Amino acid sequence: MAHHAHEPEVTVLPPDKEKIKKLWTVAGILGIVTAIEFIFAFTMAAGTLRTSIFVALTIVKAAYIVGEFMHLRYETKVLFWSILIPVIFIVWMLVAFVYEGINMPVF
Repeated sequence: MAHHAHEPEVTVLPPDKEKIKKLWTVAGILGIVTAIEFIFAFTMAAGTLRTSIFVALTIVKAAYIVGEFMHLRYETKVLFWSILIPVIFIVWMLVAFVYEGINMPVF
């Protein structure tokens, strides 16, 4: 009995240039925000303002990553706000803890 191997036919699709362009745009925006963080890191004195700027820019990057790569940007507004509002409260809590930690008396 002859062995007849039936290999699947492979179809090679051309690259989707629109998706590639979108990925480079996302990488560029994240690179710009990171460059701004580096500028603040090396030009500002350490303190509450610099820490606040870092926290704000980190939130911007995180929101952009979640919006693009987790496709939250394209979901309904109720889902978007149900995730964003708790995150805002968590960030507020972290900022309050950092502020209180900086202003605590040393014994």
